[in-house]
Amino acid sequence: MPGSRSQRLASIAGLGPMRYRIRPFARHPASALLEEADAINASTGATSLLSTSLVLAAWRGQEGRALQLIEASIQDATAESEGMASALAEYAQALLYNGLGRYQAALSAAERACRHEDVGPIGWALTELVEAGARAGSFEVAARALRRLEDRTAAGATDTALGVRARSRALLSDGADADVLYRQSLKWLASSGIPLQLARARLLYGEWLRRESRRVDARDQLRAAHGTFNRLGADGFAERARRELLATGETVRQRTVETRDNLTAQETLIAALAGDGRTNPEIGAELFISPRTVEWHLRKVFRKTGINSRKQLRG
Repeated sequence: MPGSRSQRLASIAGLGPMRYRIRPFARHPASALLEEADAINASTGATSLLSTSLVLAAWRGQEGRALQLIEASIQDATAESEGMASALAEYAQALLYNGLGRYQAALSAAERACRHEDVGPIGWALTELVEAGARAGSFEVAARALRRLEDRTAAGATDTALGVRARSRALLSDGADADVLYRQSLKWLASSGIPLQLARARLLYGEWLRRESRRVDARDQLRAAHGTFNRLGADGFAERARRELLATGETVRQRTVETRDNLTAQETLIAALAGDGRTNPEIGAELFISPRTVEWHLRKVFRKTGINSRKQLRG
């Protein structure tokens, strides 16, 4: 095992000079960008984007891989007194478990992450603590976290801050107050440019609507959330939305491993660029490959996905 902290974690993540390709993340453009960055880092000796890989694994709901990175990061951060790295790892664990619907485990991880008051991930960790506390029945813990979150969001009233604050308040509200807050959250987060946060608001709102016996309204929110999570590869949250949809009486097909992982990172990236309207020569110029190679990859994409036109790639 290599000696430095970054080398040890790189080895666990599979990011060493001979193994920089992150195969388990292969179907989303973010994964392809990480692969490209890791290839550059491997050739130049720069530090790999391990924190990004860790959080991506948490969003993807890949428990085994995420926990391996999280545990190694926490151990090394503790040994080297790195509060930022430790807080980020605990936040990622809370995110992972909220996505998987394991709220007690998310609560414990979020509480640990929120002990680091002066480091970057604290704002996002507080949102995980509010959700985990509300879902696990630890309402006093959630309420304290909400007060801390409100103090922070008051300092920078961006669309994202306002949307996340309203969403968190809704989790600890009832009746008409909760309904108004969820709608406010959707409004602000729709303007934030962060689709995953909007999808999480739709998921929470849909869950609340179902429990209010408003099944038709719940389905609209849950369908939208499920579609976004599937499209962006947030598989844990997608499964949570799918379970809620099933509880409303809607039939939702569960995506299989074969469906999720049948595109390589290169194929996913080329499909995304083609879906954005790029021509084969334009894609080739951007990726330093020939237009003929682009066409070859696109034929494989069409065969694997069952679609037959570039226009359909956007979906």
